[in-house]
Amino acid sequence: MRLCSIASGSSGNCIYIGDSRTHLLVDTGISKKRIEEGLCRVGVKGEEIAGILVTHEHSDHIQGLGVFSRRYEVPIYATRGTIEGIRRCKSLGTIPEDLFCEIREEESFTIGSLEIYPFPISHDAREPVGYRAGNAGKSVAVATDLGTYDEKTVQYLSGLDAVVLEANHDTHMLEVGPYPYHLKQRVLGDRGHLSNEVSGRLLCDILHRDLKQVVLGHLSKENNYEELAYETVKLEVTMGENPYKGDEIPLMVAKRDEISPTIEV
Repeated sequence: MRLCSIASGSSGNCIYIGDSRTHLLVDTGISKKRIEEGLCRVGVKGEEIAGILVTHEHSDHIQGLGVFSRRYEVPIYATRGTIEGIRRCKSLGTIPEDLFCEIREEESFTIGSLEIYPFPISHDAREPVGYRAGNAGKSVAVATDLGTYDEKTVQYLSGLDAVVLEANHDTHMLEVGPYPYHLKQRVLGDRGHLSNEVSGRLLCDILHRDLKQVVLGHLSKENNYEELAYETVKLEVTMGENPYKGDEIPLMVAKRDEISPTIEV
């Protein structure tokens, strides 16, 4: 299986997941042109995409959905609440109804050679989910836009070969930064986003010796930066109650405006 972040950040998100037979996107929060450029780097054409898995209806996850799905007639997989949110987003234009495939959280389904498991996440959207995808004993997951996590979240992310994990903000940068008070409270709340520190704690809970790559994603442009997220998460692992040290973890940070290296598991 392969996983590649085409874009990840508060301004736009698009992740490629696939194997030799089936190619998927998780979110299309960037332009059709940027999606196509990213897919080209992975060696995949737009018409080869078998499905778009939408986590939720916020613009940084769907702004390219209408154009891309219409152009290549790609099925859109999302929960009922997310589909309702997509339909209300006038900027996407009209998306043919037959492209929508309603899914339910915690009910697996298959696209081509990949088994997909959508799991609930805590975020201020209609019915948001993260996704786990697997085939032939290998599995990867995308877990961003989490205000908090619990033991069930840890179970959803257990035994993975690779994961895209949110490290959205540095708490101090957010508290003293330019965001208005209500937005700061939203980000910090249980339906907001994971800080670097909490991301590191969640990583401690899902670490195992066969986890081949951790990709920190959805970094805030205003309240975080790559080096800080990377070092903070590593420190949390080193200080956490687990047998690992931060320097032992295969860790990278997803780029906001460019494609990240492709991970193969």
